[in-house]
Amino acid sequence: MKFALVTGANKSIGFEVAQQLAQKGIYVYLGSRNLENGLEAVGKLKANGLNNVEAIQLDITDDESVMKARNEISKKTKVLDILINNAGIHGGSPQTALDSTIDQFKAAYDANVYGVVRVTQAFIDLLKESSEPRIVNVSSSQGSITLHSDPTYKYYDYKGAVYLSSKSALNMYTVVLAYELKNTNFKINAVCPGFTKTDFNRHRGTGTVQDAGKRIVKYALIDNDGPTGKFFSEENNPETGEIPW
Repeated sequence: MKFALVTGANKSIGFEVAQQLAQKGIYVYLGSRNLENGLEAVGKLKANGLNNVEAIQLDITDDESVMKARNEISKKTKVLDILINNAGIHGGSPQTALDSTIDQFKAAYDANVYGVVRVTQAFIDLLKESSEPRIVNVSSSQGSITLHSDPTYKYYDYKGAVYLSSKSALNMYTVVLAYELKNTNFKINAVCPGFTKTDFNRHRGTGTVQDAGKRIVKYALIDNDGPTGKFFSEENNPETGEIPW
């Protein structure tokens, strides 16, 4: 049996990813900042016959919480096969380059960038014990500097200095991490779930959590011939999925 950790898994896309992985027979740890919410999510999955799930208290912005989660999971398994860095925040309003506050930037980067670094570094030793370790950093096509420099891009006018720049930073971390582990069996990619209808965007999205989950799970389960260090958004490129950084 393979083991996976999904951060921010108590609702929305993270919950769907956890559900789809569990349906494939993978034992899934659902990371949730609020343990009660995590336990409630696990209860829903078990009610649907998925018993290979477990809630873990995990606040990706808190060093102590991350290490506690790492130690707790390491007592249960010596191997982690899949890490889905899903948890993140929008960063609030305004999102303009001139009016966004430093506190907004700090909060967004703490979750969307530093949180990924915290979790990845904390669990890397367990991942290295896997024969097919996979890391998916849930990003956004909105973090593509290339696309946002192109006036023909469909979301060109949807700028957001805080959120977009945090995802661009996450993308660079993904590139560097994949490079450092290029001579191993690690496959590390940034994946955009698409403009999905969730609480995150006040349900203004057009895609479903089911489709978003499939896009993420696809890269969590790629074989050893699969890509690494790439950026995928099937919404923007239905043919190959890959989009420019």
